[in-house]
Amino acid sequence: MAKGLNDAGYELMSTGGTAAMLRDAGLGVTAVSERTGYPEIMDGRVKTLHPRIHGGLLGRPGTDDAVMADNDIRAIDILVVNLYPFAKTIARPDCTFDEAIENIDIGGPAMLRAAAKNHRFVSVVTDPADYGAIVESAKSDDDDPSLRLRLAQKAFQHVASYDAMIASYLAGNITNTANALPGVHTQSFIKQSDLRYGENPHQRAAFYVAADGESASIGKAVLLQGKAMSYNNIADADAALECVKQFYEPCCVIVKHANPCGVAEDDNVLEAYKRAYSTDSTSAFGGIIALNRTLDGETADTIVGRQFVEVIIAPEIDDAARAVLAEKPNVRVLTTGWWDMTPQPTLHTHKVGGGLLVQDRDIHLTDPRDFKTVTERKPNDRELKDMQFAWKVCKYVKSNAIIFAKDNMTIGVGAGQMSRVYSTRVAAMKAADAGLAVKSSVMASDAFFPFRDGLDSAAEHGISAVIQPGGSKRDQEVIDAANEHGIAMVFTGARHFRH
Repeated sequence: MAKGLNDAGYELMSTGGTAAMLRDAGLGVTAVSERTGYPEIMDGRVKTLHPRIHGGLLGRPGTDDAVMADNDIRAIDILVVNLYPFAKTIARPDCTFDEAIENIDIGGPAMLRAAAKNHRFVSVVTDPADYGAIVESAKSDDDDPSLRLRLAQKAFQHVASYDAMIASYLAGNITNTANALPGVHTQSFIKQSDLRYGENPHQRAAFYVAADGESASIGKAVLLQGKAMSYNNIADADAALECVKQFYEPCCVIVKHANPCGVAEDDNVLEAYKRAYSTDSTSAFGGIIALNRTLDGETADTIVGRQFVEVIIAPEIDDAARAVLAEKPNVRVLTTGWWDMTPQPTLHTHKVGGGLLVQDRDIHLTDPRDFKTVTERKPNDRELKDMQFAWKVCKYVKSNAIIFAKDNMTIGVGAGQMSRVYSTRVAAMKAADAGLAVKSSVMASDAFFPFRDGLDSAAEHGISAVIQPGGSKRDQEVIDAANEHGIAMVFTGARHFRH
């Protein structure tokens, strides 16, 4: 780009490191320090903060000519800035707080704001994708106000995103004794891609990725093959991935319309997939499959030979699986890399009309040792293990959520019903349709039972143990119902609503 501008007759001016690089490339360049008459000081903290730079960016032809002449200020027509790599720096695991602070750019954003404000006369460039347009405009001497306006908007957006990222990083380093969320919520998202449409074809859509987003997430996943991800693909793949990340043993999660329709653990992902699929093979059609182990060739062959699948997502895909999936080019295949099993505390947001709901991400995982048995019969070891499994699944099912599970496999899933007892009936219906025996299964409920009818319904279907938060005014009524039916029940003290 610099060569193109130089060939078009522009004089180049730059700060130290970039100036040296341009000289090494054989281009004539004036160092900023030569123009200002001041050296770069404070280890480069102060380089461009000078009237001859900012006056050159802010000067208006026909308005500021005299003052510019009096102060030896020359107009700057084009500004190109790459800000200090703050995001890249803080993404390194070994990054120290002091190192992060030193990678906060000061002069760059100040110049960008000045040039963007004066976009009637100055072209400001922050995105390498615009370098070609700037060179072509310079060569043709084409004055395009619409181009400068677009570039100015991108510059302000770029600076806003950069500052939001810094604010978010600093907030994470403040000891919050008041346990309060910040007075202003700032977060930076960068467009990764435009989407064909949103939830429905008449809605525009794009996918934005958090500038400081966590690894092993849908935002950082790599598409190995298949058509571009749709809005609904991304939302469902996120639900599947976040659910499967909860499990330590080989696990498969199948999601349809944001709800897990089948989840299972086993000795390997092939068996886990087979069992998850058996929960609800009808809903699995056109679903999203997430695994927490490497996808191998045999598992890939079983999946594509058994069902139509929209997306497969796993930490890794081995060569044999890639060869199998290459025969199904429309199947979207994503890898995430491996994740830390310790969930990181982050904020979760939900847009509403005229506002934004912000809350802590639900990373609460109740330790089975903290389960409080409230019934006469205590759960046995198998029931306790299934309770823990069902409780993890329950967190990712839309409220009101009811999960039937046995031997680390979902037997029935009741999601999104307005009544908890109806969710119980739906779970039972799903199990019956799949030919799965509910008897001796455990049941998980994402919130307390307001009446005993939920327990009565569970007993009708053969549920042997129940895990729920507790906390209802009618807890004793529900406990009495469980005792009448010989059902073991534990309280977790934590709720998992998901809207």
